[in-house]
Amino acid sequence: MKTRVLGKTGFNVSEIGLGCWQLGNDFGPIEDSEAAAILQAALNEGVQFFDTADVYGGGLSEQRIGQWRAALSKPPVIATKVGRNPELYPDGYSKAKVKQSLQASAQRLGVESIDLAQLHCVPRDVLFSGDLLAWMEDFKKDGIIQHFGASVEMLDEAMFCCDHPEIASLQILFNVFRQDAVESLLPLAEKNNVGVIVRLPLASGLLTGKMKLDRIFDEQDHRFYNKDGAAFHVGETFNGIPYEKGVALVDKLNGKLPEGHNILDVSLRWILDQPQVSSIIVGASRSSQVVRNAAASSLPPLSKELHEMLGDFYRSDVRNAIRGGI
Repeated sequence: MKTRVLGKTGFNVSEIGLGCWQLGNDFGPIEDSEAAAILQAALNEGVQFFDTADVYGGGLSEQRIGQWRAALSKPPVIATKVGRNPELYPDGYSKAKVKQSLQASAQRLGVESIDLAQLHCVPRDVLFSGDLLAWMEDFKKDGIIQHFGASVEMLDEAMFCCDHPEIASLQILFNVFRQDAVESLLPLAEKNNVGVIVRLPLASGLLTGKMKLDRIFDEQDHRFYNKDGAAFHVGETFNGIPYEKGVALVDKLNGKLPEGHNILDVSLRWILDQPQVSSIIVGASRSSQVVRNAAASSLPPLSKELHEMLGDFYRSDVRNAIRGGI
């Protein structure tokens, strides 16, 4: 597993990280033993970056990570998020409440100071007011957090955060089916030494190539209850693309790939071919998926011709199908 530096944190993080939303049982139930096995499988594969949030399972994901972490002699970098729990979202933000949320996360994770705390897709007006970022500066000075960043939904939000002098990282939607950051955001992030963390790299599983039109998702899975944006931002699930359209686009792209290439590997490698990306957080509900995803770090870069084809396909076939803006 190769590593890269995560912006101003100076942390060496694995190119493939583990997204831990599923450990909150938010995609369906996972037993404690399987959750621990997923975490350990990731560590065994060289994963050194784990991403969670206080709202994943109401703190269950953080708690499971904290219990697992306690037995490690050299824990990996663990990032969490703040800003979406019911005490705060959408209009209850105060410095005291945000501090309390961070301290509760630290307690569940079993740490005195959180490695990286990220604002969690907070409302646009709240983000652009600047108060939250100023509070995070203070929490860093107080030692509650070591570094702070932001997870955002829209590119203009990412650009705004990227100009903050102390922000260390940005977590963005970025994949073969959402490429606009290549020209607009990534150069600015590199200039400002902001680490880029990629979430939903496989567009909620579309880019695994395994999704079929008759797939039935668990009622706890956001791919069931948020497929049209009923619960949160429509762009978060299936990349904002209607599910049936997404499956058709994947089938069409599969037909364009050179022999010997599969869409999952191409999708992860395409992201890693962007040098400004620090880590890709890929979720996994089974240990075998962790091993499969981690292998992308050792794949060779894609050819120039393949990059050009993927860019052309995005602009001609995909971009206009994305709902909720970019």
